[in-house]
Amino acid sequence: KVSIKTVRERTNSVAEACICYTGDVMDKSSKYNLQYYLDMAKALEDEGAHILAIKDMAGLLKPYAATELIGALKDHINIPIHLHTHDTSSMQATTYLKAIEAGVDIVDVAIASMSGLTSQPNFNALANVLEGHDRDPKMNIKSLNEYSNYWEDVRQYYYPFESGLKAGTAEVYDHEIPGGQYSNLRPQAAALGLEDQFEEVKKNYAIVNDLFGDIVKVTPSSKVVGDMAIFMTANKLSVQDVMERGDSLSFPDSVISLFRGELGQAPGGFPQDVSKVILKGEKPFTDRPNAHLPEVNFEKEFKAFQADFDEYCDELDFLSYKLYPKVFTDFYNYWKQYGNVSILPTKAFFYAIEPDEEVYVEIGKGKHIIVKLQYISQPNDSGIRKVHFELNGQARVIEIKDNNVQVTKVQHQKATEPNHVGSPLQGRLAEVKVKAGDQVKAKQPLFIIEAMKMESTVTSTHDGIVKRVYLQGGDMVEQDDLVVELE
Repeated sequence: KVSIKTVRERTNSVAEACICYTGDVMDKSSKYNLQYYLDMAKALEDEGAHILAIKDMAGLLKPYAATELIGALKDHINIPIHLHTHDTSSMQATTYLKAIEAGVDIVDVAIASMSGLTSQPNFNALANVLEGHDRDPKMNIKSLNEYSNYWEDVRQYYYPFESGLKAGTAEVYDHEIPGGQYSNLRPQAAALGLEDQFEEVKKNYAIVNDLFGDIVKVTPSSKVVGDMAIFMTANKLSVQDVMERGDSLSFPDSVISLFRGELGQAPGGFPQDVSKVILKGEKPFTDRPNAHLPEVNFEKEFKAFQADFDEYCDELDFLSYKLYPKVFTDFYNYWKQYGNVSILPTKAFFYAIEPDEEVYVEIGKGKHIIVKLQYISQPNDSGIRKVHFELNGQARVIEIKDNNVQVTKVQHQKATEPNHVGSPLQGRLAEVKVKAGDQVKAKQPLFIIEAMKMESTVTSTHDGIVKRVYLQGGDMVEQDDLVVELE
């Protein structure tokens, strides 16, 4: 309501409101039935939305369901309808055809060489299929194909970021993983040593969705389901384990946040028994999340922000920091250390420069440098290599620490006793919140583990005194590494 009102009254812009498509509208027993979508669409139109978007983030809308959904919406509301889907099943072009026949106004597509699977359906193919149709958009097919050929070459540079899918999969109708998340979930699992268990992660994703009461899975709620699926896979947990051992489990912070109500209220609410286990007795709130946010004095806090970071950080940087403090801080520190790496050529940035290779880097308007790598020395005992190169024809040498040089791996002690508190996941020990001698209460935070954008706050299971802290913030840990010992 606030967003639509602001767009309409304070800007000369279009307010496009979105409904996230979940489940199967043809399933009459689902809470996400046709009436659910019609009621929400009408409410958004009544609030003043100029366009209604149907965001099918996982690619679940089937062709005949599209006929029914779009047809009913066209009869129910008077604003244009915009359909967005992902092609994980490889069937979504047929969904678009049925939606077009039912009167949809806009569909989202991707240029041919960048289309399909977790991306959008094929633009070039759909434009060809619609030639001669009553709703032929009359695209320049030759031009589209030329663009596709160009991006096919560019795409090769980015192969490490592909989803791993080689063909469409009907599994998406079971696990309902959004296309945008699928390509992130596999690297997240791999970073935690679970790459060979990705099939189990997908199965657990569907299990977690049921456990949470079949929620709408879209950023950021989809990440919460993914975090919990990875947590269960890493710790070999079943639903029964979660329900029976919940008091001793350190659930990911994102899961606690969801059930606390910080992402809003799910249609039909959250399962009460699951909520009690995850929140460990904490009472969730049932009103709007922003009702619980502290007030912000923008003028005062912006000045403090610039003092902490940089006088050149503007108001957009400040808003980024207020919304995502850790993400912004990490980005800022990276920028301060390495500068604007976006000016580097893609191949050099991702894969480094080969000996005798020369790259041209534009560092500003009319300013450029030419870098030519000569050779890199063998590492010394400290892992330092000397890099010999030419900068605009002048010979240079710099010393660089090679983090890939193998060093003796530190084996941390494992948590084996009842009074031992270990890491629930492989990752980085972001912060230790206690020291030896501290008195702690049950559920008091002891330390925070960070692993691929997922944070878990590990709390004490009982009252006690900290006997010893074994590891410090910044240490890399394996699962069950001993961090804190209680008396």
